Amino acid sequence: MFARYSVEFPSGDEDWMKLAYNAALDAFSTNEVPVGAVIVKGNQLLATTCNDVRGSGSVLGHCELTAIRKAASIIGDWRLSDCTLYVTKEPCPMCAGACVMSRIGRVVFAVGDIKMGCLGSCGCDLSAHAGFNHSFQCSSGVLEPPCRELLQKFFRLRRSGENPFTYVC
Repeated sequence: MFARYSVEFPSGDEDWMKLAYNAALDAFSTNEVPVGAVIVKGNQLLATTCNDVRGSGSVLGHCELTAIRKAASIIGDWRLSDCTLYVTKEPCPMCAGACVMSRIGRVVFAVGDIKMGCLGSCGCDLSAHAGFNHSFQCSSGVLEPPCRELLQKFFRLRRSGENPFTYVC
């Protein structure tokens, strides 16, 4: 149904987003909202995660939070100022706040979210809030079409009563 990307030596935003997209496919295949995240420091992959809200039974199963936790554990520091988070959908208030609190250096997302996206799409941009002691760079639209198509297909199946889990990626 949806093809995985093959990336041998990721080097740019689109390559890293392809890895995040592949993680989103993993979420889709387990009936989770198909969002994937990757955290990179320099050219080193630190974490690849997908949403696990249903599987974990916790709202804290957002892929951004899991990726931040894994990356911090790997580098041995909660400050991720030299890291970039790639995520297939714009972070919600909780995840955008975690980006601020972890001092992430940059966030790149594919699809904006006009209802809950807190990096500019819904009128709130936590990446540059004047009252915070940390801000970060933000880019959007990288690999947007396939990431949007995956999200739309998932929710279309859910609304129709079909179980997205039955679709193998």
